[in-house]
Amino acid sequence: MPELPEVETTTRGLKKTIVGLTIKNVWTDLNTKDKRQKDSVANSRYFILFKKEIIGKTIKSIERRAKNILINLSNNPSTSLRIRKTILIHMKMTGHLLYGEYTFNKKENKWSPKEKTALADPYNRFVHFIIIFSPSTLLRIKNQTHLAFSDARKFGKITLLDTKDIYNSKYLKKIGPEPLSKEFTPLVLEKRLKVRPNGKIKTILMDQTIVAGIGNIYSDEILWRIGVNPERIIKKITKKEINNMLKTMKEILKKGISFGGDSMSDYRNVYGEKGKFQLYHMAYRRTGEKCKKKGCNGIIKRKMINGRSAHFCDTHQK
Repeated sequence: MPELPEVETTTRGLKKTIVGLTIKNVWTDLNTKDKRQKDSVANSRYFILFKKEIIGKTIKSIERRAKNILINLSNNPSTSLRIRKTILIHMKMTGHLLYGEYTFNKKENKWSPKEKTALADPYNRFVHFIIIFSPSTLLRIKNQTHLAFSDARKFGKITLLDTKDIYNSKYLKKIGPEPLSKEFTPLVLEKRLKVRPNGKIKTILMDQTIVAGIGNIYSDEILWRIGVNPERIIKKITKKEINNMLKTMKEILKKGISFGGDSMSDYRNVYGEKGKFQLYHMAYRRTGEKCKKKGCNGIIKRKMINGRSAHFCDTHQK
Protein backbone atom coordinates (compact mmCIF):
# COMPACT_ATOMS: atom_id res chain seq x y z
CA MET A 1 0.00 0.00 0.00
CA PRO A 2 1.35 3.46 -0.86
CA GLU A 3 2.48 5.23 2.31
CA LEU A 4 3.38 8.86 3.00
CA PRO A 5 6.46 9.01 0.71
CA GLU A 6 4.61 7.40 -2.21
CA VAL A 7 1.54 9.62 -1.79
CA GLU A 8 3.75 12.70 -1.44
CA THR A 9 5.67 11.70 -4.58
CA THR A 10 2.38 11.37 -6.46
CA THR A 11 1.11 14.69 -5.09
CA ARG A 12 4.25 16.49 -6.28
CA GLY A 13 3.92 14.84 -9.67
CA LEU A 14 0.32 15.98 -10.02
CA LYS A 15 1.26 19.54 -9.08
CA LYS A 16 3.66 19.54 -12.03
CA THR A 17 1.25 17.99 -14.54
CA ILE A 18 -2.44 18.71 -14.01
CA VAL A 19 -2.79 22.03 -12.15
CA GLY A 20 -4.49 24.49 -14.51
CA LEU A 21 -6.02 21.81 -16.72
CA THR A 22 -9.78 21.68 -17.34
CA ILE A 23 -11.79 18.48 -17.05
CA LYS A 24 -13.51 17.55 -20.30
CA ASN A 25 -14.89 14.16 -19.33
CA VAL A 26 -14.54 11.27 -16.90
CA TRP A 27 -14.84 7.49 -17.30
CA THR A 28 -14.89 4.38 -15.15
CA ASP A 29 -15.66 0.70 -15.59
CA LEU A 30 -16.15 0.18 -11.86
CA ASN A 31 -19.62 -0.93 -10.87
CA THR A 32 -20.26 -2.32 -7.41
CA LYS A 33 -23.32 -2.90 -5.24
CA ASP A 34 -21.21 -2.83 -2.08
CA LYS A 35 -22.93 -0.41 0.32
CA ARG A 36 -19.53 0.59 1.72
CA GLN A 37 -18.81 2.16 -1.69
CA LYS A 38 -22.04 4.16 -1.91
CA ASP A 39 -20.12 7.47 -1.92
CA SER A 40 -17.40 6.31 -4.32
CA VAL A 41 -17.16 6.43 -8.11
CA ALA A 42 -17.31 2.62 -7.93
CA ASN A 43 -21.03 3.07 -7.28
CA SER A 44 -22.76 3.74 -10.62
CA ARG A 45 -25.39 6.10 -9.17
CA TYR A 46 -22.78 8.13 -7.34
CA PHE A 47 -20.60 8.27 -10.44
CA ILE A 48 -23.37 10.04 -12.36
CA LEU A 49 -23.43 12.81 -9.76
CA PHE A 50 -19.64 12.90 -9.55
CA LYS A 51 -19.35 13.30 -13.33
CA LYS A 52 -21.90 16.10 -13.41
CA GLU A 53 -20.07 18.03 -10.69
CA ILE A 54 -16.53 17.89 -12.09
CA ILE A 55 -16.90 18.28 -15.87
CA GLY A 56 -15.90 21.79 -16.91
CA LYS A 57 -14.00 22.46 -13.69
CA THR A 58 -10.31 23.39 -13.63
CA ILE A 59 -7.70 21.83 -11.33
CA LYS A 60 -6.89 24.59 -8.87
CA SER A 61 -4.40 22.90 -6.50
CA ILE A 62 -3.23 19.55 -5.12
CA GLU A 63 -2.68 18.65 -1.47
CA ARG A 64 -1.80 15.57 0.56
CA ARG A 65 -3.24 14.64 3.94
CA ALA A 66 -1.82 11.40 5.35
CA LYS A 67 -2.35 8.83 2.55
CA ASN A 68 -5.07 10.88 0.84
CA ILE A 69 -4.64 13.02 -2.28
CA LEU A 70 -6.86 16.10 -2.48
CA ILE A 71 -7.51 17.60 -5.92
CA ASN A 72 -9.12 21.00 -5.43
CA LEU A 73 -11.35 22.25 -8.23
CA SER A 74 -12.22 25.80 -9.21
CA ASN A 75 -15.68 26.90 -10.27
CA ASN A 76 -16.80 27.76 -13.76
CA PRO A 77 -17.32 31.53 -14.16
CA SER A 78 -21.03 30.88 -14.77
CA THR A 79 -21.37 28.98 -11.51
CA SER A 80 -19.22 31.12 -9.22
CA LEU A 81 -21.78 31.01 -6.41
CA ARG A 82 -21.69 27.24 -6.16
CA ILE A 83 -19.65 25.50 -3.48
CA ARG A 84 -16.15 24.51 -4.58
CA LYS A 85 -15.41 20.80 -4.69
CA THR A 86 -12.42 18.60 -3.93
CA ILE A 87 -11.75 15.13 -5.34
CA LEU A 88 -10.39 12.88 -2.61
CA ILE A 89 -8.37 9.85 -3.72
CA HIS A 90 -7.06 7.13 -1.43
CA MET A 91 -4.95 4.69 -3.45
CA LYS A 92 -5.38 1.84 -0.93
CA MET A 93 -3.33 -1.33 -1.58
CA THR A 94 -2.51 -1.40 -5.30
CA GLY A 95 -3.67 1.93 -6.68
CA HIS A 96 -1.55 4.61 -8.31
CA LEU A 97 -2.23 7.66 -10.48
CA LEU A 98 -0.71 8.08 -13.95
CA TYR A 99 -0.57 11.09 -16.26
CA GLY A 100 -0.15 11.10 -20.02
CA GLU A 101 -1.94 10.54 -23.31
CA TYR A 102 -4.16 7.47 -23.48
CA THR A 103 -6.29 5.87 -26.19
CA PHE A 104 -9.54 3.96 -25.70
CA ASN A 105 -10.31 0.60 -27.28
CA LYS A 106 -14.12 0.42 -27.44
CA LYS A 107 -14.17 -3.27 -28.30
CA GLU A 108 -12.14 -4.20 -25.22
CA ASN A 109 -13.44 -1.30 -23.08
CA LYS A 110 -9.84 -0.60 -22.19
CA TRP A 111 -7.49 2.39 -21.95
CA SER A 112 -3.84 2.14 -22.97
CA PRO A 113 -1.00 4.70 -23.10
CA LYS A 114 -0.52 6.24 -26.52
CA GLU A 115 3.26 5.85 -26.42
CA LYS A 116 5.40 2.95 -25.21
CA THR A 117 6.87 4.85 -22.27
CA ALA A 118 7.05 3.80 -18.62
CA LEU A 119 3.26 4.13 -18.61
CA ALA A 120 3.23 0.80 -20.47
CA ASP A 121 4.77 -0.99 -17.46
CA PRO A 122 2.58 -4.10 -16.81
CA TYR A 123 1.83 -2.83 -13.30
CA ASN A 124 0.12 0.19 -14.89
CA ARG A 125 -2.35 -1.76 -17.02
CA PHE A 126 -5.23 -2.00 -14.52
CA VAL A 127 -6.89 1.29 -15.49
CA HIS A 128 -10.38 1.57 -14.00
CA PHE A 129 -10.84 5.34 -13.84
CA ILE A 130 -9.89 8.14 -16.24
CA ILE A 131 -10.17 11.93 -16.15
CA ILE A 132 -9.89 13.47 -19.61
CA PHE A 133 -8.43 16.97 -19.84
CA SER A 134 -8.97 19.50 -22.60
CA PRO A 135 -5.94 20.80 -24.54
CA SER A 136 -4.54 24.00 -23.03
CA THR A 137 -3.07 26.84 -25.05
CA LEU A 138 -1.98 28.57 -21.85
CA LEU A 139 -0.07 25.49 -20.68
CA ARG A 140 1.08 24.67 -24.22
CA ILE A 141 -0.64 21.29 -24.24
CA LYS A 142 -1.87 20.60 -27.77
CA ASN A 143 -3.65 17.28 -27.23
CA GLN A 144 -6.08 15.79 -24.78
CA THR A 145 -4.28 14.34 -21.78
CA HIS A 146 -5.47 11.93 -19.14
CA LEU A 147 -5.21 11.16 -15.44
CA ALA A 148 -5.54 7.39 -15.08
CA PHE A 149 -6.06 5.39 -11.90
CA SER A 150 -4.53 1.93 -12.13
CA ASP A 151 -5.73 -0.37 -9.36
CA ALA A 152 -5.28 -4.13 -9.70
CA ARG A 153 -7.40 -5.02 -6.67
CA LYS A 154 -10.00 -2.26 -7.12
CA PHE A 155 -9.82 -1.20 -3.46
CA GLY A 156 -9.08 2.47 -4.18
CA LYS A 157 -11.44 5.21 -3.01
CA ILE A 158 -12.40 8.18 -5.20
CA THR A 159 -15.05 10.55 -3.92
CA LEU A 160 -16.08 14.22 -4.04
CA LEU A 161 -16.41 16.59 -1.09
CA ASP A 162 -17.12 20.25 -0.42
CA THR A 163 -13.68 21.88 -0.20
CA LYS A 164 -14.61 23.96 2.84
CA ASP A 165 -15.58 20.87 4.83
CA ILE A 166 -12.95 18.38 3.74
CA TYR A 167 -10.75 18.47 6.84
CA ASN A 168 -13.81 17.89 9.03
CA SER A 169 -15.10 15.07 6.84
CA LYS A 170 -15.25 11.46 8.03
CA TYR A 171 -12.21 10.72 5.87
CA LEU A 172 -9.83 13.19 7.49
CA LYS A 173 -11.11 14.46 10.84
CA LYS A 174 -9.71 11.58 12.92
CA ILE A 175 -6.28 11.39 11.28
CA GLY A 176 -3.26 12.04 13.49
CA PRO A 177 -0.59 14.73 12.96
CA GLU A 178 1.75 14.84 9.97
CA PRO A 179 5.16 13.45 11.00
CA LEU A 180 7.11 15.78 8.69
CA SER A 181 5.52 18.96 10.02
CA LYS A 182 7.53 21.35 12.19
CA GLU A 183 4.86 21.06 14.85
CA PHE A 184 5.50 17.32 15.21
CA THR A 185 7.93 17.39 18.13
CA PRO A 186 9.14 14.66 20.51
CA LEU A 187 6.52 15.81 23.03
CA VAL A 188 3.75 15.49 20.44
CA LEU A 189 4.94 12.01 19.43
CA GLU A 190 5.10 10.95 23.09
CA LYS A 191 1.54 12.15 23.70
CA ARG A 192 0.27 10.42 20.56
CA LEU A 193 1.91 7.10 21.45
CA LYS A 194 0.58 7.20 25.00
CA VAL A 195 -2.96 7.24 23.68
CA ARG A 196 -2.42 3.46 23.39
CA PRO A 197 -0.04 2.73 26.32
CA ASN A 198 -0.51 -1.04 26.13
CA GLY A 199 -0.30 -1.26 22.35
CA LYS A 200 2.61 -2.74 20.43
CA ILE A 201 4.79 -0.11 18.78
CA LYS A 202 4.59 -1.62 15.28
CA THR A 203 0.79 -1.55 15.38
CA ILE A 204 0.59 1.92 16.91
CA LEU A 205 2.94 3.50 14.35
CA MET A 206 0.62 2.27 11.59
CA ASP A 207 -2.52 3.58 13.30
CA GLN A 208 -3.54 6.59 11.20
CA THR A 209 -5.35 8.17 14.15
CA ILE A 210 -2.03 8.26 16.04
CA VAL A 211 0.44 9.34 13.33
CA ALA A 212 -0.42 10.07 9.70
CA GLY A 213 0.97 8.21 6.71
CA ILE A 214 3.13 5.41 8.13
CA GLY A 215 2.48 1.81 7.11
CA ASN A 216 4.22 -1.55 6.95
CA ILE A 217 7.34 -0.56 5.04
CA TYR A 218 8.40 2.56 6.90
CA SER A 219 7.45 1.29 10.37
CA ASP A 220 9.76 -1.71 9.82
CA GLU A 221 12.58 0.54 8.65
CA ILE A 222 12.18 3.03 11.51
CA LEU A 223 12.14 0.35 14.21
CA TRP A 224 15.12 -1.48 12.69
CA ARG A 225 17.16 1.72 12.68
CA ILE A 226 16.46 2.63 16.32
CA GLY A 227 16.79 -0.94 17.63
CA VAL A 228 13.26 -1.29 19.00
CA ASN A 229 11.44 -4.62 18.72
CA PRO A 230 8.08 -4.23 16.91
CA GLU A 231 6.31 -6.01 19.78
CA ARG A 232 7.60 -3.62 22.46
CA ILE A 233 4.73 -2.16 24.50
CA ILE A 234 4.39 1.63 24.27
CA LYS A 235 4.68 2.23 28.02
CA LYS A 236 8.07 0.48 28.01
CA ILE A 237 9.56 2.85 25.44
CA THR A 238 11.81 5.52 26.99
CA LYS A 239 11.82 9.26 26.25
CA LYS A 240 15.29 8.88 24.76
CA GLU A 241 13.96 6.23 22.38
CA ILE A 242 11.02 8.44 21.47
CA ASN A 243 13.39 11.31 20.63
CA ASN A 244 15.45 8.97 18.47
CA MET A 245 12.29 7.55 16.90
CA LEU A 246 11.10 10.99 15.83
CA LYS A 247 14.47 11.96 14.37
CA THR A 248 14.72 8.64 12.51
CA MET A 249 11.10 8.81 11.36
CA LYS A 250 11.62 12.17 9.70
CA GLU A 251 14.92 11.06 8.13
CA ILE A 252 13.51 7.84 6.67
CA LEU A 253 10.30 9.41 5.36
CA LYS A 254 12.30 12.19 3.68
CA LYS A 255 14.63 9.56 2.23
CA GLY A 256 11.61 7.69 0.87
CA ILE A 257 10.41 10.86 -0.83
CA SER A 258 13.87 11.66 -2.23
CA PHE A 259 14.00 8.20 -3.83
CA GLY A 260 10.56 8.64 -5.38
CA GLY A 261 8.82 6.17 -3.10
CA ASP A 262 8.98 2.39 -2.79
CA SER A 263 8.12 0.12 -5.73
CA MET A 264 8.68 -3.26 -4.11
CA SER A 265 5.08 -3.92 -5.12
CA ASP A 266 2.65 -2.06 -7.42
CA TYR A 267 3.48 1.59 -6.78
CA ARG A 268 4.59 3.78 -9.70
CA ASN A 269 4.80 7.59 -9.96
CA VAL A 270 2.60 9.71 -12.24
CA TYR A 271 4.89 9.01 -15.20
CA GLY A 272 4.62 5.26 -14.65
CA GLU A 273 8.15 4.98 -13.25
CA LYS A 274 9.38 2.96 -10.29
CA GLY A 275 10.63 4.54 -7.10
CA LYS A 276 13.95 3.38 -5.67
CA PHE A 277 13.49 3.15 -1.91
CA GLN A 278 13.13 -0.65 -2.14
CA LEU A 279 16.83 -0.78 -3.05
CA TYR A 280 17.71 0.49 0.42
CA HIS A 281 15.59 -1.71 2.70
CA MET A 282 17.24 -2.78 5.95
CA ALA A 283 14.34 -4.89 7.26
CA TYR A 284 11.21 -4.88 5.10
CA ARG A 285 10.89 -8.13 3.09
CA ARG A 286 14.43 -9.24 3.91
CA THR A 287 13.27 -12.37 5.74
CA GLY A 288 16.09 -14.86 6.29
CA GLU A 289 18.83 -12.42 5.27
CA LYS A 290 21.70 -11.29 7.48
CA CYS A 291 21.10 -8.09 9.42
CA LYS A 292 22.93 -5.14 7.87
CA LYS A 293 23.58 -3.33 11.14
CA LYS A 294 27.31 -3.04 11.72
CA GLY A 295 28.52 -5.57 14.26
CA CYS A 296 25.19 -7.43 14.37
CA ASN A 297 25.08 -11.14 13.50
CA GLY A 298 21.30 -11.40 13.54
CA ILE A 299 18.96 -12.64 10.83
CA ILE A 300 15.89 -10.73 9.67
CA LYS A 301 12.69 -12.47 10.78
CA ARG A 302 9.07 -12.06 9.76
CA LYS A 303 6.22 -12.27 12.24
CA MET A 304 2.53 -11.45 12.13
CA ILE A 305 1.60 -8.82 14.71
CA ASN A 306 -2.09 -7.99 15.04
CA GLY A 307 -2.72 -9.22 11.52
CA ARG A 308 0.14 -7.30 9.87
CA SER A 309 3.59 -8.59 8.96
CA ALA A 310 6.66 -7.21 10.73
CA HIS A 311 10.25 -7.65 9.55
CA PHE A 312 12.94 -7.22 12.21
CA CYS A 313 16.19 -8.42 13.74
CA ASP A 314 15.61 -9.89 17.19
CA THR A 315 19.33 -9.66 17.95
CA HIS A 316 19.67 -5.87 18.09
CA GLN A 317 15.99 -4.87 18.21
CA LYS A 318 15.00 -5.23 21.87
